[in-house]
Amino acid sequence: MTLFLQNMGAAAGQVLVLYIIAAVGFIADRLNVFTEKTARATNDLMFYVVTPCVIINSFLGTGFSSEAAKGFAAALGCSFLAHFLGIFAAAPFFNKRDKENSAVYKFASAYGNVGYMALPLANAVLGSEGVFYCSGGVIALNTLAFTHGIWLMNKGKNIKFDIKSLILNPGVISVIIGLPLFLFSIRPPEIIYKPIQLISDLNTPLAMLIFGTYISNTDLKTLFKNTSQYIVTAIRLVAVPLTMLCVCRFLKLPPVLTTACMISAAAPSANNTVMFSAKYGKDTGLASKIVAFSSFVSIVTLPVMIAVSQLRF
Repeated sequence: MTLFLQNMGAAAGQVLVLYIIAAVGFIADRLNVFTEKTARATNDLMFYVVTPCVIINSFLGTGFSSEAAKGFAAALGCSFLAHFLGIFAAAPFFNKRDKENSAVYKFASAYGNVGYMALPLANAVLGSEGVFYCSGGVIALNTLAFTHGIWLMNKGKNIKFDIKSLILNPGVISVIIGLPLFLFSIRPPEIIYKPIQLISDLNTPLAMLIFGTYISNTDLKTLFKNTSQYIVTAIRLVAVPLTMLCVCRFLKLPPVLTTACMISAAAPSANNTVMFSAKYGKDTGLASKIVAFSSFVSIVTLPVMIAVSQLRF
């Protein structure tokens, strides 16, 4: 019990640091120093520049070994499984209720904030090795969001999948670049490696500042009134990560890999929920509230899940 509380306290400290930065973003928005409008423009910088540098840097910071390669493959498989768990777990709850908004609820249940929440947290708790494993979650997220996610948001409509978006997106491209560098132990010249490292350092503070502006523009008075979002949050923050913990224990995955998989699986609903809702004509206000609510609850659940994953049975 003492060890559990120590692990939970350490994880809670890391999560608290992230949310203090988010609070700065909240205040900056209220003072019109760094507003949500600016943050949404900065979101492209995160998506196309910073996050790819984080992923590539994680590959460069991990020395090649057969164990690391197997670990990455396991992390990738676990990430796909975690998303499928979220997809199937949401179906019984939202197939018949809230039909108009069922796609938003299902999307929020299935897809976690891997890029903006899991990667910074993995870096804070586990270092570059944790980011290396969590990057498998980025591949799974992008692959499924641009296939199942698009189908879900357009259910009942005649749609075509954009293969370019599936393959040519920053998350997948950065893995395509970083994976060979890892496999063949290629180290780029310092003049190239140093800028990648410095840009990747922006990920944690910038992501949380952006997140803070989103919270600032959410109607907090009605944030806790929607009962359906409690189901989404229970699936996203409790059911999926605990199931994945059982899978990791069954597979006897190493401690760092287990914790990294748990961080990815326990991440709150993805910001993509809002972006996809806007793109495909769904209720963006509802999507924003779900993301904000699950993110608030994750302040408590993430440290608990990390601490549980670090227990030795």
